[in-house]
Amino acid sequence: MSNPSANIRRASAATHFRAEIEQAEAAGVSRDHMTLHLTLNDVNAMKRDRSLAVPDIRFSGGVMAFLGVRIVQGGVAVSVLSYPDKP
Repeated sequence: MSNPSANIRRASAATHFRAEIEQAEAAGVSRDHMTLHLTLNDVNAMKRDRSLAVPDIRFSGGVMAFLGVRIVQGGVAVSVLSYPDKP
């Protein structure tokens, strides 16, 4: 018997984290206080995602950002959005 959860695809990293960023912002968290800790696979997927608008992702001063939220690349097993009230 196959594992049903193996057949379920997660939304793209950009779609998933856009929703999380918007929820955190609606809860009163400033994007300046958020950090995206992304797996290298998710970083690469976002870099290749042709559905992203040019202003959504930026590279400045050696820092990658998505929707104004700083990205830390690698060092995690699962990508997460963190902010002061959510480690």
